Amino acid sequence: MRSPRALIPLLSVCAAAAVVTAAATGASIEGLPGGGGGPAHADAPAPRPAAATINAVTWNVCGGGPGCPSGAAPAKLAKQIVQRMHATEVGGRKVKTNAVLLQEVCEGHVRAFKKTMGTWTWAFAASPGGASCAQGGGRTGIAIGTGAPLTGVRQAKLPAPAGRARIALCGNVPSWATRVCVTQLSPAEGDEWRQKQARALASLAGTGRVLLGGDFADSPDSPALDPLYSAYAECDQTGSSRTGAKTRQDWRGTAVEKTDYLFIPKSAAVSCSVPANRTRASDHRPMSAEVRFT
Repeated sequence: MRSPRALIPLLSVCAAAAVVTAAATGASIEGLPGGGGGPAHADAPAPRPAAATINAVTWNVCGGGPGCPSGAAPAKLAKQIVQRMHATEVGGRKVKTNAVLLQEVCEGHVRAFKKTMGTWTWAFAASPGGASCAQGGGRTGIAIGTGAPLTGVRQAKLPAPAGRARIALCGNVPSWATRVCVTQLSPAEGDEWRQKQARALASLAGTGRVLLGGDFADSPDSPALDPLYSAYAECDQTGSSRTGAKTRQDWRGTAVEKTDYLFIPKSAAVSCSVPANRTRASDHRPMSAEVRFT
């Protein structure tokens, strides 16, 4: 395990309220207090949400398809995922996760998690054109798991070239006042399309408390990720620089590139870690974070 970043309060303040969309009806607003010349009174501000700590993992587990280290052994991979959820290292100490963002996970894995982890809420969306999993595990896709109730789950299409399709999966955790989103992008679609996808992701996630992660198929310095770095902080960056430990591995298990991300509001405090040693269960190393909203 590489030396993790210290817990650093990130600069600037993001709004904590959810985004509200008003319908443009063109009708006038009547009945305000103080009509006839008296003063109008503004609504009271929304109460500040309670502090929350989220111990999160984002991980492309490579659950199906050619070249996946655990593609032929779905039960073994499921055990590895659960072990990571029960104990992942952040800030030099072991923590138990309460939020998991998975990519290339099999539908069968999520079915199993729902049965064995009764206190958790799970959401899954099959990736368009996703690989078939071994032993009747369905198709690969993206998933969110939370240790608190997850509501308002929505699958959204992202911009993509003709003949291709990309999706994101989002939901809300009311007890954390946090919106959680996950996606997996592709290097085959080019910077222009990935930038459009990044812009759409920022719109889907919003401006309040956000946990947005996944495999974005690009390096931190790519202009394609500008909309996300502009709107949020990435958990493994140092200051304003776009850096972070490498997460994608080659066939030897050597980490060669950072393509996995966890974006959070710039007002949050965060500690983030990526294993320094090879992860044999997948071709990606998991990224773990402790995110504190105050």
